[in-house]
Amino acid sequence: MYYYSLNEYLLKTFGEKVYKISLDGGMTCPNRDGTLGNRGCVFCSRGGSGEFAAQRSLPVSEQIEQAKRRISKKSDCKKFIAYFQPFTNTYAPIDYLRKIFEEAIAPEEIAALSIATRPDCLGDKVLKLLDELNMRKPVWVELGLQTIHEKSADYIRRGYDLQVYDESVKKLHEIGINVITHIILGLPNESRSEILESVRYAGERSDGIKLQLLHVLKGTDLLGGYEKGSFQTLSLEEYVDLLCECIEALPSNVVIHRLTGDGDKKLLVAPLWSADKKRVLNTIQKALHDRNVTQGRNY
Repeated sequence: MYYYSLNEYLLKTFGEKVYKISLDGGMTCPNRDGTLGNRGCVFCSRGGSGEFAAQRSLPVSEQIEQAKRRISKKSDCKKFIAYFQPFTNTYAPIDYLRKIFEEAIAPEEIAALSIATRPDCLGDKVLKLLDELNMRKPVWVELGLQTIHEKSADYIRRGYDLQVYDESVKKLHEIGINVITHIILGLPNESRSEILESVRYAGERSDGIKLQLLHVLKGTDLLGGYEKGSFQTLSLEEYVDLLCECIEALPSNVVIHRLTGDGDKKLLVAPLWSADKKRVLNTIQKALHDRNVTQGRNY
């Protein structure tokens, strides 16, 4: 069996290696500014899942240049994806969004624009802007679904119904936007079968998927439940076994953008094994090899 890795997709689409540059557009989230709540999702850190993004005080063009200089020290990569990562990156006035997105795609070496957001923050004006941008360079929209199960969505304070996700995916596809869905593996009190249901559901509707290990970070409400013993995080063995099953459950055309994810080591409380990225990736690759799951496809 083969799985469609992001590296393969990028080589096939752009003809060479492409690096993703994490940018900070200086936005917040309706789950933090009082519109839906002010504490964020239970797993979300104060950095809005953007601990590895550039400084938000810098112009987007300078963030890109700084990232390129860092990357040049370890790679001669010439093409990049501008990735707006922290918080909700369509949650701002349309003129501001146009300004920063156009600034991001202006350099010739930027091959695509990737925008992490919420499905309930994709109004008609935003969709129109994304449609225009997509005519200039490929646009990807990353949606933080995390789970399809109502009890879990309520627990994590997601703040929107599954139908909102479905409608947003439909509208994005209608204008030719590539949709990438985020799913968290190991949410409290979710069974293995429930996790697989979420993965299959997202896989049937998305062009790509990010499979993310649940991290417990300092400064999150999730930490309180973990310290009280109301749930446990997955062991490395449990995670890798579940991950392999998730990959096997996905349609063959879905690009797998992430197999695990990083938690900021300064904030990470659990699982501590996830901080050893080399060990994690080696364990995943061995497990996939043992199950005859390999990267690459026969075209």
